[in-house]
Amino acid sequence: MTKYTLTKRPKWHYLAVVLALLICIELVNFFSGRWLNHFAIVPRHLDTLVYIFTAPWLHGSLSHFFSNIVTLAVLSYLLMQFSVKRYFLVSILLIVMTGLLVWLFGREARHLGASGVIYGYFAYLLLAGFLSRRFFLAIISIAVLFFYGGMIWGVLPSQPFISWESHLFGFISGLVLAWVLRPTAHIRK
Repeated sequence: MTKYTLTKRPKWHYLAVVLALLICIELVNFFSGRWLNHFAIVPRHLDTLVYIFTAPWLHGSLSHFFSNIVTLAVLSYLLMQFSVKRYFLVSILLIVMTGLLVWLFGREARHLGASGVIYGYFAYLLLAGFLSRRFFLAIISIAVLFFYGGMIWGVLPSQPFISWESHLFGFISGLVLAWVLRPTAHIRK
């Protein structure tokens, strides 16, 4: 019997599990008339603070879901090139940091969707590849800038039903995490 660890399974296995969870949650939400959207973040409402962990898994409509799923899959897979452990660490920290910032500073509205995490992945990938000093990871940063660079405009207020706050705080959180989690040179004694 083969014993699997977090690093021995192919990266696409983890991505498939994350995407399957998102799809299952979307199906339940769709067939329940979007009932799960009660678990969205409403800034400064103490009873919704815990929803920073549920909001990224929920979407307001099928078009909202489909607009996020492909970009989430691509950026997730690129982030896994750093390592699967790094992917899960960055994902958890992005959910917490972005959710807290939206809860503290977002406008009075229901905030939900994976786009805050997507913007966090985008920012992380832009900076972390260069900070890694590894050629392959720097190429990923360049590719993300080339193919997804237009996303930067999403951090600005554009439409009243889009949580640009999630985009902005996700982006800021991604940059902070890329800097904080960067490899540091070992100091010799």
